[in-house]
Amino acid sequence: MIRVGVVGASGWADGSHLPALKGLPEYEVTAVATTNQASADRVAKAYGVRHAFADAATLAAHPDVDLVVVSVRVTRHAAVIRAALEAGKHVVSEWPLAVGEQEARELTDAAEAAGVSHAVVLQGHHSPSVRFVADLVAEGRIGTLESAALIAAGDPFGGTSIPADLAWSLDPAAGNSILTIMAGHFLATLERVAGRFTEVSARLPRLHERVRVAGTERTEANGTPDQVLLHGLLEGGATASATIHGGHARVADGFLLKLAGSTGTLTATPADGAAYIHWGDWEIRVGGELLAVPDSYRTVPASVPAGTPAHIAALYQDVAAAITEGRRPDPDFADGLRYHRLLATIERSAATASPQQVP
Repeated sequence: MIRVGVVGASGWADGSHLPALKGLPEYEVTAVATTNQASADRVAKAYGVRHAFADAATLAAHPDVDLVVVSVRVTRHAAVIRAALEAGKHVVSEWPLAVGEQEARELTDAAEAAGVSHAVVLQGHHSPSVRFVADLVAEGRIGTLESAALIAAGDPFGGTSIPADLAWSLDPAAGNSILTIMAGHFLATLERVAGRFTEVSARLPRLHERVRVAGTERTEANGTPDQVLLHGLLEGGATASATIHGGHARVADGFLLKLAGSTGTLTATPADGAAYIHWGDWEIRVGGELLAVPDSYRTVPASVPAGTPAHIAALYQDVAAAITEGRRPDPDFADGLRYHRLLATIERSAATASPQQVP
C-alpha cells in the first residue's frame, strides 16, 4: 500500500486526483494540505483522510506519507517538489512541471539525484482512446503515417475575457497559459499517437492587449499568446500541424485529429463533443468505419469516474507498478523536461519567425 499526501487538495485535485486515488487498491490517501487549515480539514473530512495540514513541507516530512502529489499553481511546484525530494518521498506533479525549461531541468536533476520515483501528470498518455490509436498507427492500420493534423479549442485561455480565478494567468511569469497548459497537454497527446516532433515552425499571436475579468468591469494587461499555430516534422518523416485557438466560452466540438497514412486515414473527435483531447473518450474512425476501444485498454476499476479521473488513475497504476518493478513511470520528470523543451522551441521559432530543431 502506497500512502499518499495531496498538496493542493481543495482545487483541481478535489475532482481528479482524489477520486482517482480513492478507487485504487494500491493507494491510501493519508494526508492533504492546502494553504488554509480550515479548507484542508474540510477535504480531509470529506475523504476520510487522517491528516490535514496548511503547510506542504510538513505534509512531505510526515512519516505516514510515501508519495507526494503536487497539485498547486505552477509557480509553487518547485518548492513543494523540493520539500518532497528532501524528505525522500516519491513525487507525482501536475503539468506543467515547472515555470520554464531551466526550472524543469533543475527539478529533474534533483529528482534523479534523490533516487525516488517521479511522474508528471500528462494524463493523455494513459487515455484508453489514445493508447488504442497509438497501437493502430504502430500496427500499420493506415499504412505509413504521412501527416498528422490537430485543431483544438484552448478555452478558457485566449479570449476577450477570463474567469476571475484565472486572471493571474495573464502574466507570462505565472507559467499558466494557452501555450504551457493547453498546448503542453495537447502536443504531448499528439506525440503519443504520432511520434515526436523533430522540427517546428510556430506563431504565437497575441490578439488582446487587455482582457476583461469575467463578472467585473475590470480589465487586466495580457502578456500571453491567444493562439498557438505550428507545423513541423515528426521523427518518422511525417508532417504535423496544430492549431490551438483561444476563447473564453466552451465550444461544442473540442478537437479534431486527423492522421493520414499511405493506405488510409484515421480521424478522432471527442465522444461527448466538448472534451479536451486529453480528458475524455474519443470517437475513432478509420475510413468510414467507427471503431470501439477494446475493453482491454481500460485498466482502472469501474468505481473510478470516467474521463480525467480515470486517466489519472491509470497514471497512478503505472506509478505503483514502476515503484514495485524498479523502473521509471511514464511519463516521468525527464519526459516533462522534454515537453518543456518543445514549448521553448516553439517560443524561439515564434520569436525568430524561423524553423527550429527540437532538441
